[in-house]
Amino acid sequence: MDENGFSRSVAALRRKLRGLAAVAQDPGAAAPEKANATALKQRLEQRLREAGAPAGDWTDHAFRFGRWAKDIRKSGPGDPAEGDWTDQAHRLGKALRRSYKKWSSD
Repeated sequence: MDENGFSRSVAALRRKLRGLAAVAQDPGAAAPEKANATALKQRLEQRLREAGAPAGDWTDHAFRFGRWAKDIRKSGPGDPAEGDWTDQAHRLGKALRRSYKKWSSD
């Protein structure tokens, strides 16, 4: 398996581990579900130990930088829920201007 495929499989294993840990700790989960999640978690942890640590080359840094940039993009301030009266006046003025230009060109 190439380096990129290796890192993808390790990342997939880590995602699965987080999901299984959530099921195992969920108070609403049934006892058989918790037992299955715990067993699967142990098997996945063993696979991760066998896979070893990531290479630590530039791709790891690029991946982390990409995640950081993605989080920064998401954390920006949202649009205001409702604009003030000037927004509505601006839209009304634009609509009137377009209709006047259309009317005067005919």
